[in-house]
Amino acid sequence: MRISDISRLAWDQVKRRKVVTGLCMAGISIGCAAIIVALSIGESAQSYTEREVNRNFKMDEISVTPNVGIPSQGGGGKAGASQTSDKLDPGKLTRQKVELINGIKHVTAAAPFQELGYIQMYTMDNKVSDVQIIGTDLRLLMKYDNTFKQGGPSDLSGMVVLNYGATVGLVDAETRKNFFEQLESDPYNAEIMENYDRLSNLPSEMYQQQIQLQSQSNDITSQLTQTNISSPFRVVGILDKTGNPDMALYDKKVYMSLESAERLVEELHLNNGTVGQEGVYNSVIVKVDSIDNIVQVEQMIKKLMLSTSTNLYQKEEIAKQFNMVKKAALGVGVFILIIASISIIVAMTMSTHQRRRQIGIMKVLGANMRQIRNMFITEAALLGMLGGILGVLFSYLIVLGINKLIGTDPGMGEPLIIDIPLMTIPVGIAFAIMTGVLSGIYPAISASRTNALSAIKRD
Repeated sequence: MRISDISRLAWDQVKRRKVVTGLCMAGISIGCAAIIVALSIGESAQSYTEREVNRNFKMDEISVTPNVGIPSQGGGGKAGASQTSDKLDPGKLTRQKVELINGIKHVTAAAPFQELGYIQMYTMDNKVSDVQIIGTDLRLLMKYDNTFKQGGPSDLSGMVVLNYGATVGLVDAETRKNFFEQLESDPYNAEIMENYDRLSNLPSEMYQQQIQLQSQSNDITSQLTQTNISSPFRVVGILDKTGNPDMALYDKKVYMSLESAERLVEELHLNNGTVGQEGVYNSVIVKVDSIDNIVQVEQMIKKLMLSTSTNLYQKEEIAKQFNMVKKAALGVGVFILIIASISIIVAMTMSTHQRRRQIGIMKVLGANMRQIRNMFITEAALLGMLGGILGVLFSYLIVLGINKLIGTDPGMGEPLIIDIPLMTIPVGIAFAIMTGVLSGIYPAISASRTNALSAIKRD
């Protein structure tokens, strides 16, 4: 008996026994759909979480700082020798090294971010806020997942870009002082806290406005606190919200060119090591085209005798947690398939007894035990394949329902959408076919051992 004959006989039996076929397919399809949906939810939830974590923790970025553990090379007492040793210092973060980093494969941007610390910002209408000052190349801001809500970058000196948080919570100095005095006298007053929170979340129109920065320093000679005020800066751009919308309110940054940062250090007498030294930086952020290439790029940067740090450990922790979830979900799907396999075994064992006469006639006509077994196993495999195909259709309907149920919340950023990866479909069908074949082994052996003469006489 040829394979085609065995397959045709098995298919005829599957079509003829509609009730048994339907019940077996239903059990297998549920198990197959459970496996596909479980794997899809795990993969989609992991990808979504990684995107959200990357949006908040920038896992595709590398923070590069000078390697303070490496001493300066060279030396000498002369000024020229001192300058030479500064240039030869292997641990310094210099312009030349930044240019080398920009040439590394997979690096999309490498820009210095000179942090000057937190300073008070004053507007022309006497509103005040504490902001973090960062000197960088304003033209590269959009390379770091930033989008401009208003305006754009400028090469001109004295121009600054504010992030969204820096435009929120601007309160005039007198009102701010009164609020602090009220909170000190009555810290548990809910009405005062509510009014303060409302003002803290109120955005101000800052585009094309002028600001000044102010710091205080101690005069050693007079032992008095001196207030330093910068020259005016013009706001030429406002960045849109990034990351967690709630945290964006408390992230207040003012970006300015490196030239403006050097000028600010002089005007406010800031004590910030490398700011003011031409071509030397205290921090550079490297943007990589993919999280998968972070380790490779980081190793290349370390060869330049620089310190690096990333948030890549977040991805590893997420992968560990979701691997456990996917294994648990996969176990549920396998358990359902085991239950379905029991129903197949029962149904096909009963079918064996009902088809004793057919089996006896086949043996009389020359069919051997192996051919009988192959016919029943093929029949079980067909049941598994049909159940798997039906399970794939069920899984798409289930995922569609889950996505409808989850919906989208405009205030929660990017929505979670469950997708079915193509790799899960053959996995689900393979499990279904394997379940059918394993379930058909016992009935196939039982059918092959049927005595032909006794089966024909009994019927």
